[in-house]
Amino acid sequence: MEEKKVFEDPIDKDKTTSRPGILPQAPKVGEIKIAPTQKGQIQGRAIAAMEEQTDIELAQIQKQVELLVAQAKKIQERVEISRTIHNAEMGFQPKVGREYHLYQKENGEYVLSIIAPQEWKDNMPYNNFIASVRLLADHTWEVLD
Repeated sequence: MEEKKVFEDPIDKDKTTSRPGILPQAPKVGEIKIAPTQKGQIQGRAIAAMEEQTDIELAQIQKQVELLVAQAKKIQERVEISRTIHNAEMGFQPKVGREYHLYQKENGEYVLSIIAPQEWKDNMPYNNFIASVRLLADHTWEVLD
């Protein structure tokens, strides 16, 4: 009778596993250890990156909004001064691009003049100098002073 040889596995059972993911090192020499990560760490990093990026974007939008608000205020100021000037007394037809000067009389009425305040010297016939202005192409007025 032939004796059956019992196969002896040369690999030490204490150093192998059927579940390599639980090993503290790579399952085979030269392989990379793939370890599960902490879910909280990944989420924390992702949230931090997301918050940083959105903060940057929100800051840019805030600057744009502030710029738009400033532009809207300038337009509103031009509209207000334009209404005042268009209702003012003037003895000429203003030309686009030219500089004029707005004065207020003692009775509160406004007068648009081609004469600058320094040209009157001591003989200015009006109560207050309001502003030097320029007529723009859209027929609004830009305040120069």
